[in-house]
Amino acid sequence: MSFRRMAARRRLALAAGAAVAASALLAGCTGTSSSSSGSSDSINYALPANFTPNWLLPIGTAAHLNTNNGSIAAAMWEPLVAYDGSTGKVGWNKKGSIASAADFAADGKSVKITLGDRHWSDGKAITSRDVEFWYNLITVNKKQYASYSPGKAPDNWTTLKATDDRHFTITFDKAYNSQWMLANELSLIKPLPQHAWDKTSASAKVSDADRTAAGAKQVWTYLNEAGKDISKYASSPLWKTVSGPYTVKSFSTAGKVVLTANKKYDGGEKAGISTVNLLPFTTTTAETNALRAGSVDYGYIDPGDLDQKDAFASRGYTVEPWTGWAITYMPYNFNNPTMGPVFKQLYARQAIQRSIDQAGLVKAIFNGTATPGYGPVPQGQDSNFVSDTQKNNPYPFDTAAATKLLTDHGWTKQNGVMVCTKPGSGANQCGSGVKAGTKFAMEVLSQSGSTVTDNEMSAIQSSLAKTGIKFSIRTAPVNSVLSQTPQCKASQSICKWQLSYFGTAGSWYFPAFPTGDSLFASSGGSNFGNYSNPDVDQLIDKTTTSNDPSAMQDYSAALAKDLPVIWLPEPDYQISVMKNGLGGFSQDSLANFHPAQWKWNK
Repeated sequence: MSFRRMAARRRLALAAGAAVAASALLAGCTGTSSSSSGSSDSINYALPANFTPNWLLPIGTAAHLNTNNGSIAAAMWEPLVAYDGSTGKVGWNKKGSIASAADFAADGKSVKITLGDRHWSDGKAITSRDVEFWYNLITVNKKQYASYSPGKAPDNWTTLKATDDRHFTITFDKAYNSQWMLANELSLIKPLPQHAWDKTSASAKVSDADRTAAGAKQVWTYLNEAGKDISKYASSPLWKTVSGPYTVKSFSTAGKVVLTANKKYDGGEKAGISTVNLLPFTTTTAETNALRAGSVDYGYIDPGDLDQKDAFASRGYTVEPWTGWAITYMPYNFNNPTMGPVFKQLYARQAIQRSIDQAGLVKAIFNGTATPGYGPVPQGQDSNFVSDTQKNNPYPFDTAAATKLLTDHGWTKQNGVMVCTKPGSGANQCGSGVKAGTKFAMEVLSQSGSTVTDNEMSAIQSSLAKTGIKFSIRTAPVNSVLSQTPQCKASQSICKWQLSYFGTAGSWYFPAFPTGDSLFASSGGSNFGNYSNPDVDQLIDKTTTSNDPSAMQDYSAALAKDLPVIWLPEPDYQISVMKNGLGGFSQDSLANFHPAQWKWNK
């Protein structure tokens, strides 16, 4: 998902649904302590609090979508196409990829892939058969694959045909935007060591079983069962055959992971530091204390601790925000029996949005470590995806203007709260389905346990009150928020929720091409509030099928205006604190970390 650490298109949580997101966010973890690496050959990296690694298999499943799992796996099994922001700009990082070229057909209906001259750590060549092995496993077991979205890969790939050991062609069911296909679909492919993994038990011989549906299911079961045994990650021969710059030295069930350089690596991102210690923490306070003690080389602080920047500098650290390729928002439940009809009125959503002081929230709540967001495309980095409409904020904060929007549409303030006094769908009336006497009173179910989130909700409550909108706040742990605010029909008892907020750590992290098919298409798997606009559906489809750059900007402008959710500031992924002398990399806006790029400057 990428939610913060709920990232992007099923890579992290949300795209697979509420239950999946809960699993991804709430993997168990523990505190840790360690002395500083104190060596040019090692580094201590602080993992985000309460996001403990719990999966090594480079195939994500619903219960194992923690972002850190993906970063660790990518360091051991490089993707076919490494599309990330590790160079400072989101794009294809060929140094960290198995493929060396992707040549799209002129009609946009196929792509020919060339593999680099690469080898597994046991000396075997990486071939098209290793890609086919992944493809067969995913195609047969797609419903268990966390990155699967109906209609997308592998559904829209009609064939994968190898020409020879280093060339294969994927044919699509129709023409697609080549940038989208490369960034969001081909980047999912993970060549797997067929010669070592194509078996149904630890003692079975390589069988080529995955060439049949039954065989692929058996191999899938074997690999996933092996993946559940964390205690054997460092000792099992299964995990020794890697293509990436690292292999695992130890992997604690408590969350500490030690990676060591793969001496047989022949790719373009050779490990700059031979030993990487990934340290888990139960709280940000525990991690901050470890920073102060000097036992972490690369960690983070809360935005509220930015006033201590000089103190960290005096300890030999550099403080640097890590911005994310993400958006943060609060979904409406358009199917809520009471407030759903109100939410379906564009003027009502405009009044709500104009009551949100994003600039004030960035300053007062996030201490400047967030970016206002006015639409469906990330605004923390410059890109040609964002329309001028979204950039310029079509609904600037103005509670007087928000109040007028409501009074012009049949609402009257009574005891400080707007009430519908002119029901009906005509001019100056409340709108279709809004009953007389309906109070403009909304309730949000918000993440508990976060002071920053609590403060943000309180600030929003105060500004909405100036417009005459009552905003009640109910809190619960993130997993409960997710499970209690699902997609639903008005007739279902679970559909009583009105607004949902996954917290300031609950941003949606996109893949490199930030289309909205999962979030805002009528059939989107993560369209929690059942937003539906046929015109928007067409725009979203165009973003994935047309190479016209205006397609994304048209989509951006449309949703900046139509307000499918309440747009909120996007917090930085984290405020990084790094030991002086650590360099050689840019912080990846897609929320991945790339240990092979880390280097101690001598």
